Amino acid sequence: MKPIPVSFHIGPLVVHTYGIGLAITFWFGYRYFEYRLRKNGYETRWFTGVFVWVVVAAIVGARLVHVLSDPSYYVANPGQILAVWHGGLSSFGGLLGGIPTGVLLARKRCPQLGMVRALDLVSPVLMAAWGIGRLLGPQLMVAGGGASTTAWYGMYYAGEQGKRVPVPIIQSIDSFVIFGVLLLLERRYRARPAGFILAATAGLWGLGRFYEEFVFLRQSSPQGSVAVEITGLCLFAAGMVTLVVLWRRRRPEQAPDNPSISDSVGTSAPDVEDDVRAISVARGSDAARGSDAAHDAAGSDAARGSDAARGSDAAHDAAGSDGESLMSLASSPVELPTPEA
Repeated sequence: MKPIPVSFHIGPLVVHTYGIGLAITFWFGYRYFEYRLRKNGYETRWFTGVFVWVVVAAIVGARLVHVLSDPSYYVANPGQILAVWHGGLSSFGGLLGGIPTGVLLARKRCPQLGMVRALDLVSPVLMAAWGIGRLLGPQLMVAGGGASTTAWYGMYYAGEQGKRVPVPIIQSIDSFVIFGVLLLLERRYRARPAGFILAATAGLWGLGRFYEEFVFLRQSSPQGSVAVEITGLCLFAAGMVTLVVLWRRRRPEQAPDNPSISDSVGTSAPDVEDDVRAISVARGSDAARGSDAAHDAAGSDAARGSDAARGSDAAHDAAGSDGESLMSLASSPVELPTPEA
């Protein structure tokens, strides 16, 4: 099996597949983060200009950290310092350059987007873009493989002899797994504290970088490899500690589902007894007021009944008087007029 082509020609122009892969990766990151901003109610008109500076800062930081990790080689070969098409972009350097630049510019262009909130939103984007970038970047560059191997999964890479462990593919799988875990956390824990997704990303990605570096990767500088492993472990520890602290601080702030039950559970026994007595007194007072009201209502009904009885007697007397008048009229003789002859 031949190595994957790392460049091709369009007329006199040499096009490196590594560069195309990076361009696609940056385009995906731009579109996906813009989508997440809109989904969460933020304006996106400011983002294009900021993203350009983030890309520049990320590439400069990634290359600078890579060069500093192997200074003896680049002192002897200064012409290779800018040869990014041969690979050599440090992931930690890219983060150190890109993230502070993005945070500072976002605070100026979009003040309502807080720093921690922005990092929570961008964390899944970084993991998804990282997975794509591993496949379209190091997988397509010179010397992109890991340690030599005779296993069935080994692949050939340009600039390297024999089959190599396909570390870019392994890194891509790890990144997509972390990306899936982050989306699951976002969906399951909607009431999570700010910084929770960022801490989970730092912990999981740091552990993954340590594992990949320790098991699969082979670097030209042993100091660089050890530095990556230590940094990965530090990120993992910091992320896990931050997760625990954020989660513990979150619990007292949760609104109880049933305030009456929650309040009674958190109250001591004497307080509960006092509350019960106060409720009983209040209920007795309500009952007394209800009895008085019923008594008043009964008195009122009796008064209305008396008035109705007096009204009935008056009506009876009036009816008797009318009857006597009718009887007198009926017994009186009626004189008819005598017809004239």
